Amino acid sequence: MSRSLELRFAAILVASVLFHPPLSAQDPDFDSARDEAVEILRGMIRVNTSSPPGNETAAAEYIRDILAREGIESRIYEGAPGRGNLVARLKGNGSKRPILLMGHIDVVGVEDDKWSVDAFEAVVKDGYVWGRGAQDDKGMTSVALQVFLMLHRSGIELDRDVIFMANAGEEGNPQVGVEYMIAEHFDEIDAEFALNEGGGMSEVNGRMVVSVATTEKVGSGMTLIARGTSGHGSRPRPDNPVVHLAAAVAKFGEWQPPMRLNATTREYFSRMADVVDPELADLYRNLENPERTEEVQERLRHVDITANSTIRTSISPNIIEGGFRSNVIPGEASARLDIRALPDEDITELMQAMAALIDDPAVEIVPPGRRRPVNPPMPMDSELFRALETAQAEVFPGGLTVPTMLTGATDSAQLRAAGVLTYGLGVVRGDEGSLAHGNDERVSIEGVGRFVEYLYGVVTEVAAAR
Repeated sequence: MSRSLELRFAAILVASVLFHPPLSAQDPDFDSARDEAVEILRGMIRVNTSSPPGNETAAAEYIRDILAREGIESRIYEGAPGRGNLVARLKGNGSKRPILLMGHIDVVGVEDDKWSVDAFEAVVKDGYVWGRGAQDDKGMTSVALQVFLMLHRSGIELDRDVIFMANAGEEGNPQVGVEYMIAEHFDEIDAEFALNEGGGMSEVNGRMVVSVATTEKVGSGMTLIARGTSGHGSRPRPDNPVVHLAAAVAKFGEWQPPMRLNATTREYFSRMADVVDPELADLYRNLENPERTEEVQERLRHVDITANSTIRTSISPNIIEGGFRSNVIPGEASARLDIRALPDEDITELMQAMAALIDDPAVEIVPPGRRRPVNPPMPMDSELFRALETAQAEVFPGGLTVPTMLTGATDSAQLRAAGVLTYGLGVVRGDEGSLAHGNDERVSIEGVGRFVEYLYGVVTEVAAAR
């Protein structure tokens, strides 16, 4: 082959990777789609949107340019300067209400010295894309965008509009993101269904388990404040607030609020019992067995901390503050509690139970401030949930779709409160497990590809004209 032909062939090869032709509605090229989704993700990671300050508008502009090259119009709405939310829409025939594909484009910060790679260089190695946001949540956002592009290129007739939103502010500032969009531009994102972050996919004993978040716990941070008399450390006092606070915190370390299952968690344990190891299966199946429930709950506390948090409101004392010198008794000490309440938890009753547990007038419980909305679990018989099960059966035959209650929090809560049936998904995970917010966050390239195939199947199942 001549040098000129070699160069021409190389140019064609590069062009085929960077500029994908329309994908066939009948036979999508999922290998090509995977590669493109990975490159979209890498570009997104390179836009540092650590919150604070966020700077999501820069990432929104990156996405806007991708859409513009495809001839797709989009708009950016800023909830505050630099805090942009992008929205684009593919029109359907209007016979059904829209579906919203979404993901947030802000990320938490990093400890640079704890990473083995640059957190914002989107390094590819060992079959993974490494970088802040790879799992939370630029991976989801990139795959949603890729599926949106595939639908546009395919020319598939749609029964419903498909909306794409890349939103700001999920990491602590929803007032500039989803809450701003609901309050000021809800007509742009109003939909029957939404697919957001929150679930996940992983192999359990040889079967792919697709976890679909249908509800989530409610973050309700509280503070304990102990007050006493300050003085010299050489003369210990019985009202030392550090001592009173320590006693209260120790009680929360041991306390297990009552177990309570809902429609989602009951179905979760029922389905997961078919795939987990025999010991866990036995525990899952006997959670509500009155003869064994106490034993089962105590065992779960030690062998499955996620399950233990799933069945009850959890309280984790995470920060203690008090004193400024070792020889000074402080007049005040405080502890911050991370409380993840069950969706139906009555916070007033919970605080009464906490006060009874502490049983110390020197310790005050400061109630939570701002909380996300509380919603009942999403239905498991909706058209979208059936589409999720259908796509799982096609892409992961022999697998299992499992409804899940998140112990964390997402923007789904606000959308559900606005009347949008919102379900949470997540990129396929391998041996890396969950690294959201962690050092060396990364996502499997193969997992990205499988998720593209799955999400495309879901959206075409629920949105394509029949």
